Amino acid sequence: MTFASTRFAARVALIAAAALAALPADAGAPSPGLLTVSGQGEVKAAPDQAMLSAGVVSDAKTAAAALAANTRAMNAVFATLRNAAIADKDMQTSNFSVQPQYAPTSSSDDQRIIGYQVSNDVSVTVEDLDRLGATLDALVASGANSIGEIGFAIKDPGPLLAQARADAVADATAKAQVLAKAAGVTLGPITSIAEGGTERPLRIMAMTANEKAPVPIAAGEQSVSTDVTITWEIR
Repeated sequence: MTFASTRFAARVALIAAAALAALPADAGAPSPGLLTVSGQGEVKAAPDQAMLSAGVVSDAKTAAAALAANTRAMNAVFATLRNAAIADKDMQTSNFSVQPQYAPTSSSDDQRIIGYQVSNDVSVTVEDLDRLGATLDALVASGANSIGEIGFAIKDPGPLLAQARADAVADATAKAQVLAKAAGVTLGPITSIAEGGTERPLRIMAMTANEKAPVPIAAGEQSVSTDVTITWEIR
């Protein structure tokens, strides 16, 4: 071997030794296996608030007359809500419109305005469910002729969601233990936890303006749910 070849071989050996020294001590060990499992958690409770919409639809020959009639009726609706102990912060106008009304015709080129329609709706949050039925009855009696759907909800779902998360983790862990035992492996440390979607659905009940007093109300139960995905090392 020539002197140049000897120097080249020595240089390659030094580079290889440096590369091996830079590797971690367990670089040659096989990567641990992984087990990924999803779990679900759900907690139910009675709702403690309701959301509804109420309003007035007024028709008249002129826009001004329809607006005046609607304003009088809506003032009565707002007064009824306040008398039902609904705070101003729990009332919000959700729709207001003034629309021309046309005479029936078979031709779109021969449309004739025969009047106007004014609609005004307010979204309401009712904190005291015991007063919900009486509030609905009073709204209709005061002139509200447009009552929307009612949704029930839980004002503070945080504690329920915390319990649902704990239940989801417990569910995933129980599944992982069963799978690991069946596969003849042992669960190692957790490498990752991810939360999926959380659900806090509203229970919706349709209402119409011709309900007889007292309006019956059935709030039922609400559910708060979530899911988690956990990955373990397995040995």
